Amino acid sequence: MKRILFLFLLIHITGAAQTVPTTPLKKDPYFNQSSAPKTKPGTTPEKIKLIHADSTNVRPELYEGNPFLKGNVEVHHQGSIFKGDEVVLYQKENFIKAKGNIDITNPDGTHLTSNEAEYDGNTRKAIAKGNVVLTDPKQTIKTETLYYDRNANTAYFNDGGVINVHQDNSVITTKIGTYYVNEQRIVFDSNYRIVNDEYITDGKNVNYLRGEGVAVFNGPTTVTNKKNPSNYVYTEQGRYLMNSKEVYLKKNSRIHYNGKILTGDDMYFNQITGFGKAIGNVKLDDPAENRYILGGYGEIYEKTDSAVITEKPYAIKVLKTDSVYIAAKKILAYQKLDSKTGQKKSYMRAFKQARMFKTNAQGRSDSLAYNETDGIMHFVGKPIFWAGERQVTGDTVRAYSTPDMQRIDSVRVMGDAFAISKVDSLNLKDEFNQVKGKIMTIYFQEGQLKEARVKGNAQAITYADNQDEKTKKVDRIGIAYSTCGEIITEFEEKKVQTITCNIGALTDLYPMSKVAKAKRFFPDFNWNTKDRLQRWRDIFLDTPNYPEKQYTSDNTLYDAAQGIIKSKEDAQKAKEPKRVKKE
Repeated sequence: MKRILFLFLLIHITGAAQTVPTTPLKKDPYFNQSSAPKTKPGTTPEKIKLIHADSTNVRPELYEGNPFLKGNVEVHHQGSIFKGDEVVLYQKENFIKAKGNIDITNPDGTHLTSNEAEYDGNTRKAIAKGNVVLTDPKQTIKTETLYYDRNANTAYFNDGGVINVHQDNSVITTKIGTYYVNEQRIVFDSNYRIVNDEYITDGKNVNYLRGEGVAVFNGPTTVTNKKNPSNYVYTEQGRYLMNSKEVYLKKNSRIHYNGKILTGDDMYFNQITGFGKAIGNVKLDDPAENRYILGGYGEIYEKTDSAVITEKPYAIKVLKTDSVYIAAKKILAYQKLDSKTGQKKSYMRAFKQARMFKTNAQGRSDSLAYNETDGIMHFVGKPIFWAGERQVTGDTVRAYSTPDMQRIDSVRVMGDAFAISKVDSLNLKDEFNQVKGKIMTIYFQEGQLKEARVKGNAQAITYADNQDEKTKKVDRIGIAYSTCGEIITEFEEKKVQTITCNIGALTDLYPMSKVAKAKRFFPDFNWNTKDRLQRWRDIFLDTPNYPEKQYTSDNTLYDAAQGIIKSKEDAQKAKEPKRVKKE
């Protein structure tokens, strides 16, 4: 009876053991994704080999009866060494699950540590989880989950990662990244940030060639100077040479430096030297000066805060109610400290065929120097300056304006100064006030001519009028000729009010009846309407070559006087006895 009972219990226990549920193997879908295997088609994949474990356990109800290894576990597979505290070896599936102090060394030189790991010997793929660190001699990748493919030699993460690049002390953070081991290339498919000792790079898509130290940008990217965050580079397509700190920009790019912005079709910037250049549709914007310069080619020098623009360059300075347009063969813009005040001032220089247009003033010369901060323009080399119905020429012409450039305050001419102003801008009579000398200063008030001072062999031809205070009728008195060491001419309501002649003064006033047309002008008189700029686009022309304005002469009084003189001469001749020649 006892023997029968024992056998019944044995059979029951055995049957029960056979029906105990086991833990089935569940693989991540990643292991089912195809990649090129290292084994040849038709051959059996190499099995994972157990090298060491402090203890080996097999329990039918656990892990489908596969070995459960504990303590200093070490397994090998095709050159890779796997170590951990606990490992389940699924022999049939050629698969392992491990946890605790995971340490994996691969023949490609990479080394991985984590809290947990899974590895498929058939597909040669691994997944590491928890405090994952993948290192090679030049970088370290840290993440929470890493997908590693030994066939493609790639490591991938999609839940955030940090990469430390040792050679340039860079730290890269991103959500999604793929590391191509053989190519030493990292691709970031989401927002990323690269931080090194001097710069921060932010973007959305980059191909980082670590072996070459090159980052290829394929989306909106910003490279910012850490010491001066207002200095940065933006592009949507380009390359960044991490070692030499050079940036090549190809699409929708900008270089921000010292408060200025350089744009162009194809750009380059060296962060070490501060040199940058742009080719095609170049624009240098200076918001602080409300001014921008355009052209076909441009260079900037960050350290000296200067720039040069060529290939049909022109500058536009936007004012409150007007704009200033400047063009030349080459335009240089720079800033420097004033030696007296210590204030940083902005300057522009335009070389060869300089032209300037403003609604109420225009100028042309071989070159132009412009102090934007103080509102001073220097025209050098055959300069001509126009303001209203006034024209000024000389060796050099300096125009001084209010800081906002709305109005001209004064004009100073050095050497062979010659100023011409229309007597009455409402008619087309050839009547011009003229003054010349070595040095001339012209003062304006509220945009109107107020005073002119001329020194050094000063000469003037001015029309003298008399206005009836009641009727406001103007009568022409005549023309005054002045020669002296200094002439001071005062104007009121655009007309000559007084002329003061100092130092060896000599002034003669002649009625119009005694002044011939030729005597109303200095020998070098040239009222230039052909070259005067009438619209802003004229700045691009050597000369707009407008038709010369045609003026008429009022010689009525002079001709009448000459007629009287001639009549008297004829009458006098008639009274003289005629001599008859004897034969």
